[in-house]
Amino acid sequence: MKIVFLGTPDFAVKSLQALIGSLHEVIAVVTQPDKPVGRKGVPTPSPVKVFALEKGIKVLQFDKIRVQGVEELKKLAPDAMVTCAFGQILSQEIIDIAPYGIINVHGSLLPKYRGAAPIQYAVINGDKETGVTIMKTEAGIDSGDILAVKRTAVGENETAGELFDRLSELGAEILVETLDRLEKGLVTPVKQDATKATYVKMIKKQDAKLDFTLSAKKIKCFVLGMNPWPVAFTGLNGKMLKIFKCDVVDYKAEGVCGQVVCAQPIKGLIVKCGDGYVNITELQAEGGKRMSAHDFLLGRKVKEGDVLQ
Repeated sequence: MKIVFLGTPDFAVKSLQALIGSLHEVIAVVTQPDKPVGRKGVPTPSPVKVFALEKGIKVLQFDKIRVQGVEELKKLAPDAMVTCAFGQILSQEIIDIAPYGIINVHGSLLPKYRGAAPIQYAVINGDKETGVTIMKTEAGIDSGDILAVKRTAVGENETAGELFDRLSELGAEILVETLDRLEKGLVTPVKQDATKATYVKMIKKQDAKLDFTLSAKKIKCFVLGMNPWPVAFTGLNGKMLKIFKCDVVDYKAEGVCGQVVCAQPIKGLIVKCGDGYVNITELQAEGGKRMSAHDFLLGRKVKEGDVLQ
């Protein structure tokens, strides 16, 4: 099949790579416009654009694909289009262009976690299992028929970033398999049960603030889910403190939620939660470097009784 691929972040690169190595032909790639990065606002291409150009594939970018991209996509006359974390909503006119439709790679077990941040929320919510769903796009948010599913366990200490990488590989594998079967007429679409649908919004930096009134278990999951971006944070003595990793520990001490009940390099940086205690193991002070709690405690003035807030 002749395919137009629509994707933007690192998560989508593996799927594009798999398509290029398959029997299908990627005739063009559509990705989000270059975004300003850093203090100087240097226009920076998406990971998908960088990879596509390296492979000599035509790249298209539209501020609003529904307005600017319709005629260009019609001229390409693809047999199918594939979306993977593209980042824009497609119109029905675009959905109808390719005979085989638009096939989407989604990082959850649909209909659970429709929306922008399914992988992070699987970790934040402490799910034991997640996976990748290949679905046929329709007008709506991740509501189309399911074509294939691949499941996987979520590791007890797995970060969202680590899960991103694994699901990216799974998605690439199952995508090519599904397209092969679709072309041969071997795929039976399955309707989603809309009554079981859940939705997750895009995560912003301010959403990463820690709430120590939550249980220790929930705080650990939250920290893992915000790693590597935007990174869970709290405040210490008026300065931001980023938390990359922590463990639930069995500890007994009086104090309020967020209070440091132990600040010793050997024993750890232990904080009281709404239910239980967490031992912060990896962190970064405002203006400082990311480091272990052991090293942080050796060089910082953190004392028992300080409250993180």
